[in-house]
Amino acid sequence: MVLDWCYGRLPAFELLIPFSCEDLSSLGPAPASLCQLVAQRYTPLKEVLPLMAAARSRLLFVLHGLEHLNLDFRLAGTGLCSDPEQPVAPAAIIVNLLRKYMLPEASILVTTRPSAIGRIPSKYVGRYGEICGFSDTNLQKLYFQLRLNQPDCGHGAGGVGVTPAQRDHLVEMLSRNLEGHHQIAAACFLPSYCWLVCATLYFLHAPTPAGQTLTSIYTSFLRLNFSGEMLDSTDPSKLSLMAYAARTMGKLAYEGVSSRKTYFSEEDVRGCLEAGLKTEEEFQLLHVFRRDALRFFLAPCVEPGHQGTFVFTVPAMQEYLAALYIVLGLRKTTLQRVGKEVAELVGRVGEDVSLVLGIVAKLLPLRALPLLINLLKVVPRVFGRVVGKSREGVAQAMVLEMFREEDYYNDDVLDQMGASILGVEGPRRHPDEPPEDEVFELFPMFMGGLLSAHNRAILAQLGCPIKTLDALENAQAIKKKLGKLGRQVLPPSELLDHLFFHYEFQNQCFSAEVLGSLRQLNLAGVRMTPLKCTVVAAVLGSGRHALDEVNLASCQLDPAGLRTLRPVFLRARKLGLQLNSLGPEACRDLRDLLLHDQCQVTTLRLSNNPLTAAGVALLVEGLAGNTSLKHLSLLHTDLGDEGLQLLAAQLDRNQQLQELNVAYNGAGDAAALALAKAAWKHPSLELLHLYFNELSSEGRQALRDLGSTTEGGARVVVSLTEGTAVSEYWSVILGEVQRNLNSWDRTRVRRHLELLLRDLEDNRGATLNPWRKAQLLRVEGEVRALLEQLGGRGS
Repeated sequence: MVLDWCYGRLPAFELLIPFSCEDLSSLGPAPASLCQLVAQRYTPLKEVLPLMAAARSRLLFVLHGLEHLNLDFRLAGTGLCSDPEQPVAPAAIIVNLLRKYMLPEASILVTTRPSAIGRIPSKYVGRYGEICGFSDTNLQKLYFQLRLNQPDCGHGAGGVGVTPAQRDHLVEMLSRNLEGHHQIAAACFLPSYCWLVCATLYFLHAPTPAGQTLTSIYTSFLRLNFSGEMLDSTDPSKLSLMAYAARTMGKLAYEGVSSRKTYFSEEDVRGCLEAGLKTEEEFQLLHVFRRDALRFFLAPCVEPGHQGTFVFTVPAMQEYLAALYIVLGLRKTTLQRVGKEVAELVGRVGEDVSLVLGIVAKLLPLRALPLLINLLKVVPRVFGRVVGKSREGVAQAMVLEMFREEDYYNDDVLDQMGASILGVEGPRRHPDEPPEDEVFELFPMFMGGLLSAHNRAILAQLGCPIKTLDALENAQAIKKKLGKLGRQVLPPSELLDHLFFHYEFQNQCFSAEVLGSLRQLNLAGVRMTPLKCTVVAAVLGSGRHALDEVNLASCQLDPAGLRTLRPVFLRARKLGLQLNSLGPEACRDLRDLLLHDQCQVTTLRLSNNPLTAAGVALLVEGLAGNTSLKHLSLLHTDLGDEGLQLLAAQLDRNQQLQELNVAYNGAGDAAALALAKAAWKHPSLELLHLYFNELSSEGRQALRDLGSTTEGGARVVVSLTEGTAVSEYWSVILGEVQRNLNSWDRTRVRRHLELLLRDLEDNRGATLNPWRKAQLLRVEGEVRALLEQLGGRGS
């Protein structure tokens, strides 16, 4: 409204003056006139102050957040004042404006939380209006279209952001999920949750700004909505609304996580809200919270079969509040609560009592007094140990939740979150899984995130401070438990969750100690979005120890992901990038990796990527300047004759390569023979794979003849046989076929296998050695089994 007036789109009012009631309350009772307040808050309006009285009905005051002011409309409490230039308390100015005693023709718009409506007598109010939310999903869709298509949204570092096509796809999937998933539509009834959904989508799908975490998004979201405001400004406790929510809603959320449920009955909610209430003031605070904030955190469940229950507005909010409940130390056993009070009492009087007893002990020979003195000193230490055990218990629960074996083979936590917002395309991954098996893998992530310095600073603004010493002791307990359980070999999705926990924690020293024993990074099959690449690079990129193997096969990587992950690649000895649809443009980044002075990659697997000859032209530049690479796999990379000719011409520029695999690349006899000759001349190359290329029987024979006349050169693998014997690499060849059976051209593979089978049969008929016949027959059986899987010639 203020901006509309500034741009002339609110012609009914000549002058608009907004006031924040929170700012006015901070001024206290110090007297000031209305003109002084306007001049202090809006210096440019000094010139138009004389117009204020003349504007009459064309003057509009906007009073935002009335709940921050304690207004007294009694004449005995607030006297009458009609002069805008007379200094009085700010609250008195507001009261007289609302009484229509000061500037009676001016219009006034007041915003307030529902619980504070009664602070203005109804005779002074002309109209009430409650802003509830979006009345239908079409308004929600319109919001998302406008928000997600803003040109300045979703840009990461370097100006690279979500493309228009990606934004359209997000809007389409989100709209479809709003129509089919009624619970997310109920959540997005509140516009602020629409903001949270958009912020989360950008976090999941756009390049992530440095330092931004999922926890920081949720913490900032709560700061935007509550900004440290008190639950009830008239209550002497001055308790912040967020602190009250953490104590009540956090308790409900944690009990749900502990019992693995997301649906809550009215009794569950009432039990957490009314637990421990004794005084009238506490019941008044509960009434205010119910009126103002309860429906922000809880919503009626609209899913079939769960009517009459409540759920947290968005599922992740339950896990966030449960984590907040724990890190704030609100979960206490009876022993802890009683023990704390006793320890504090003993600590206060212990020194004085010890002093008196020490004097008495010198005067009277009482042997029991020294024992009593020592007992007084021991009590606080015993309580400290109880608290320490509690922290260890919390850390144990968090780590066990992170490494639950039941969740080992589900999607990683980031994909789960994306699916909860955008829906899932296609059938469920585990159709037989019971729907009651709730997953709470975000809970430990939020616990780590809330302990980070950035989030603790925001929580302090919300009235939920976490002491640095408490955060340090919690971190030590978590590190101790992670050190024990974190050494086990994890499935790829769980390993990514483990790394995401460290990313949320934002503590490099902590992560370096916990992950110091990690030697293998196996994320095969995990869809590596820009966020996941950022997570892995941020957590592992600054480590010093080498990684024996980094396996990123079938991860849908792109050149941008390769650039993000380069710090991790520089630590790897074996690097697997197969099955990623990497094209020639990715080879530029691979070339830069190989030429880096810190590169220690000895094995590079690039099989099943459409690199083409253009990509190999860039790779050979990297090979020429690299001194670490010994094994290179270019299996099924669409090199063709041109690619093999390039390798043949440039192979001698690298002096360390020991194995080169260019099988299944559609190369003909001439290119294969040229590369084989270059390999035999190479000083270090020991093995060259050329099987499954388009070689004629004459070409294969020429390669065999060349191998038989050359001493000390590289061995060339072109078939399952060597002469009339089985090749020692037969299992390697068939193993590659078995692994790639679903991704390779089945007709082409069947043709090659039939040629190999015919070759095996011919060699079996040509040899009289029974041992060789048995070996050939065994390999024939393996080939026939593969042909049966492909629907070709079997037994």
